[in-house]
Amino acid sequence: MSAALPLIATPWPDVPDLLLPALGETARTVGVVMAIVVLLGGPLGLLIFNTSPLGLTPHRAAHVTISWVANLGRSLPFLVLMAAIIPVTKLVFGTTIGFKAALIPMAVAGVAFFARLTENAVREVPRELLDVGLAAGSGRWQIMAGIQLREALPGLVAGFTLNVIAMIEYSAIAGAIGSGGIGYLAVNYGYRRFDDTIMIACIVVLIALVQLIQFTGDRAVRALTH
Repeated sequence: MSAALPLIATPWPDVPDLLLPALGETARTVGVVMAIVVLLGGPLGLLIFNTSPLGLTPHRAAHVTISWVANLGRSLPFLVLMAAIIPVTKLVFGTTIGFKAALIPMAVAGVAFFARLTENAVREVPRELLDVGLAAGSGRWQIMAGIQLREALPGLVAGFTLNVIAMIEYSAIAGAIGSGGIGYLAVNYGYRRFDDTIMIACIVVLIALVQLIQFTGDRAVRALTH
């Protein structure tokens, strides 16, 4: 076990010099992960719904298989998932610490989460609209893009908001493996050095960040709801 770092109480005027770069690192990590989450989780959620008995192309075997894959990523607490997936992280990036090491477990958890949120949002679209699209001769891809995704957009934005907040939480946990960001700052200064100033600052920033994202997401959902 490594020796504890010396006790340091960071003066409040010096806090921004530590906090702002950490905030930027958290934004970078969450931004990269959410890009992966939307690109993979959205189509996966559409596939889960449309292979179900209520979807456009019911297929029991495909639905069960894809659902199982999505559930797999949601089965483990993030800390356990992060530890369990270390061999894959090592294989892909050649390291088990730092920014890259956090991307894979966060992406796995986020894609599975967003897939289920997408499935639930699309499920709320009235079946009658899909039948109208089919009767009008629209192809399945046209119905998915023009009816399912369009009508489910408020629900998708609400799900996206929840997912961003979850990824901020996961990025803070990933600070334990040196991923950088607010979590890393809180662990190294607030926890290991018992620096209450930094710990308080990190908590306040995380709370404010989540409140801001939730507020923005709620406003967007209200604007899209018709």
